[in-house]
Amino acid sequence: MIIQLDMQSELPIYTQLVNQIIEGIASGELQLGEALPSVRNLAADIGVNLHTVNKAYTLLKQDGYIQVHRQKGVVVNPNGMPDLTDEFLNKQHSELRPIIAEAICRSMSMEQLLEVLAKIYDDVKEGRNEE
Repeated sequence: MIIQLDMQSELPIYTQLVNQIIEGIASGELQLGEALPSVRNLAADIGVNLHTVNKAYTLLKQDGYIQVHRQKGVVVNPNGMPDLTDEFLNKQHSELRPIIAEAICRSMSMEQLLEVLAKIYDDVKEGRNEE
């Protein structure tokens, strides 16, 4: 999996890293039980501080996307992905609300918004990059 960070983005690097690993899992590019680079190796490979990678891995572990084993190192959770919870649904609701509000202000129809969402969903699922 190739990690591409935007150092000019307002989105913190650890968040970009979390998002890209989750997208790699969602697309099937990263399989359950697959090993990820160690904190030190990934930090060196992408040229960031190891604390940044550690924070990303900690968040991914807390959410159930990865596990850390003494012998195997960091792996995509071999037991499957986290369940759909009320907490997750509430988070999605709060993150999508301002995006939808802006779409309404710009006169985007429900159909247009749903088309955009469907395209992004398909792109992520199929492992296609943004176009």
